Amino acid sequence: MALTESFYPNISSPLLAESDTALLDVLTSPRWQGVQKFSRRDAALDPLLLAVAASAGTHTTRNHYHHDFFPGAQADAVARGKRGAENTNKPQERKRMSYVSKQGPRRLRLQPTISLQPAIASQVISLAGPSPISSIEVKCMARTRIPTPYGPVFLHLYHNNRDNKEHLAIVVDPAQYSDDSSVLAPPIRSRSLDAVWNDDETDMDRIIRGAYVGKLSATSQHPSRPSLHQPSPTASIPSPLVRIHSECFTGETVGSMRCDCGEQLDEAIRLISQPISLPNNASPNSRTIPGRGAVIYLKQEGRGIGLLSKIRAYNLQDLGHDTVTANLMLGHQADERGYEIAVAILRDLGLGSELGEGVRLLTNNPDKVQALEKEGLKVVERVQMVPRSWRHRSHSQADAGEADLGKTAGVTMIGGEAVRGEDLDKYLRTKILRMGHMLPLYLAGGQAES
Repeated sequence: MALTESFYPNISSPLLAESDTALLDVLTSPRWQGVQKFSRRDAALDPLLLAVAASAGTHTTRNHYHHDFFPGAQADAVARGKRGAENTNKPQERKRMSYVSKQGPRRLRLQPTISLQPAIASQVISLAGPSPISSIEVKCMARTRIPTPYGPVFLHLYHNNRDNKEHLAIVVDPAQYSDDSSVLAPPIRSRSLDAVWNDDETDMDRIIRGAYVGKLSATSQHPSRPSLHQPSPTASIPSPLVRIHSECFTGETVGSMRCDCGEQLDEAIRLISQPISLPNNASPNSRTIPGRGAVIYLKQEGRGIGLLSKIRAYNLQDLGHDTVTANLMLGHQADERGYEIAVAILRDLGLGSELGEGVRLLTNNPDKVQALEKEGLKVVERVQMVPRSWRHRSHSQADAGEADLGKTAGVTMIGGEAVRGEDLDKYLRTKILRMGHMLPLYLAGGQAES
């Protein structure tokens, strides 16, 4: 009863029931009185209670308890057990147990677990061949026709095993309207889309996802079949024009004039849609063929830093910093984009591989060309993209040149117009002077930003 009074000093003994006293004696007795079915945990429990009490102070945080006290308490219990068994008076140093996380690094936990069907995955990997991107798997989930001011384009939506984003391929290729194999240039088609996904799919399933040939209508419904061999183009046919374009919400949707992204996207589709002139020996019956190529539209806002950081970088630019310095001040690189997925998409379309057609790349960025070639893309030519306002500007008649552009419809908020403004000039000069973009700076006029 004395033991009970020491635990409950403010409660008189008559008020305690005998059952409570018996339970307290069982819990505090050094030896278990009943049938011992489980091992005692007193040795680990005592230091644990002390650790809990110590962690309640202001000098120790909850983080210290989880990462230090609990493993240390276990170590003390083990050490006391060994000393008792060996019956020795030798002092033993406390072995500090390190905390080991049960979950993997954040970079591994954030990776998606998207997996393509085995049949499609093996086919996509085989298309990539021994190139460095053989581990990247892309799959065209849907394809549809989109009418634009420059003519019809075919929008391809891709999934991949690298990120959770839905990247796009905007394919300009009127040959997809025809199933005639005698065309000079082979149609640009997705092998993963035309593949058989499972044995239960119907022709209508294939048509709905966009795996059809010819022009789809109420009276024309011809599902496509897997393509085993990529047709070889005529040697004299120019390679298709390709643009690797990163998403820009502000420039393409809002019409921001801080950058020329909206103008570049519109200009790329316009240029790809232009008829292609053929050499005299290419075709005796025709001197031109319809324009063909693709824009690979990657979800890499703000050169890969995301829309949130891009908006903050805009505020830093208003404070006087250029685009490169603003990115660095926010803890990002000047350019964090990657192009592995873009190359995998082009290979799925039969473009840029050693066995297929090379590409003429629409870009002013030499680093982009090197990055794409490093991933195994076959680039046969770099095609310059001069800003519209610069291209139509002359030293003698600048205003007249810009007026010739007019206000025409296009595929972005900017449309067929030229982007102009002081913010744009600073942006373009920074790309030339600090990022090495290959543009004729003399056409810009004025002084380059310091």
